[in-house]
Amino acid sequence: MGKSITDLSSVTSVGLDLAKLVFQVHCVDASGRVVVTKAIKRNKLLEFFASLPPCLVGLEACGSSHHWAREN
Repeated sequence: MGKSITDLSSVTSVGLDLAKLVFQVHCVDASGRVVVTKAIKRNKLLEFFASLPPCLVGLEACGSSHHWAREN
């Protein structure tokens, strides 16, 4: 898995599967078309989100979701 990133500016929603070292990210545009599906290492996660426009982010409900929800 690892769909090529075509246009990050079209991302409107992100699904994030939290883990200890590698996170799964699934991004879609306004029409529901998949824009990104990829694994991202922990140290690159905030850099990836900084490259996205403001969008809706869905996190699983777990202990680390509180930590990531507070990150800027």
